[in-house]
Amino acid sequence: MTVEGADLRYRTTGEGPDVVLLHGIARSLEDWDEQHELLSPHFRVTSVDLPGFGESGPPTAPNTMETMARAVLGVMTELGIERAHLVGNSMGGAVAMQVAALAPERVRTLVLANSAGFGRTVTPALRLMAIRPLGRFLLKRPNTKQIYNAERGLYVSRELVTPERLDRGMRFARRPHGPDVMLTTLNGMGNLWGVRARWRRELLARMVELDIPTFVLWGQKDLILPIAHSEAVATALPNATLHVFPNTGHLPQVERAEEFSRLIQTFWAANSDTTGDGVDDTPDAAPHPDHDPETSDR
Repeated sequence: MTVEGADLRYRTTGEGPDVVLLHGIARSLEDWDEQHELLSPHFRVTSVDLPGFGESGPPTAPNTMETMARAVLGVMTELGIERAHLVGNSMGGAVAMQVAALAPERVRTLVLANSAGFGRTVTPALRLMAIRPLGRFLLKRPNTKQIYNAERGLYVSRELVTPERLDRGMRFARRPHGPDVMLTTLNGMGNLWGVRARWRRELLARMVELDIPTFVLWGQKDLILPIAHSEAVATALPNATLHVFPNTGHLPQVERAEEFSRLIQTFWAANSDTTGDGVDDTPDAAPHPDHDPETSDR
């Protein structure tokens, strides 16, 4: 569909209460394939390629957090999604929070997986790209080794670095508008020293003010946004729930797909009366017998 002049790709499966899934920087809606399969029996699940990423066309304005959030709201409006459970991974988590900041009445709950916004530290590769000449040089000349290293850094399990994922990564990296979109997005979020503090402070302060039910999940061995970021959750969002996946990287929704799905459905069931009219329209989701909230939620 076209939203504010940009052609955006989306995927919708299933029927039921709405769930909207948002990917991270330089990624695509394919990062949510497993969750589409697991959630669609009970929910209408929509994933979006954010402007300039995946198969979506370039944005018509600089790709700031706000312009990406407005694009998500535009997709929701076109699809008739009045309110949704928002789930975001990495940069997508920050975009999900920005959607809530702009239109809190349209967000039932927030699920933030290895989300940007909780700390400054980020992988050196992304910090180096903040040096525009160097970043442009690297992005203009993608090669097989770069794509492999980028994909390998997302997971603990090497088996997840499949030929299909590598081919897709190379295809997206070669899109003509890719370098400009990537550099503009990075510049808005961070610099050579890491993730900028100002937007993080302002966004988290807004989340505290809104007090939307929030579930934060993190992979213990994340190389992109390290597990130390999760330590800020208790202070930044005192009412949020935190779960850490052991031996897991930056994409727990892929690497721990079934457990991820069980956990977020249990969270939604516990916070199902979020319509503002007292109506419970979220399917029940019983905790998995191996999941003990007293030991695995922090």
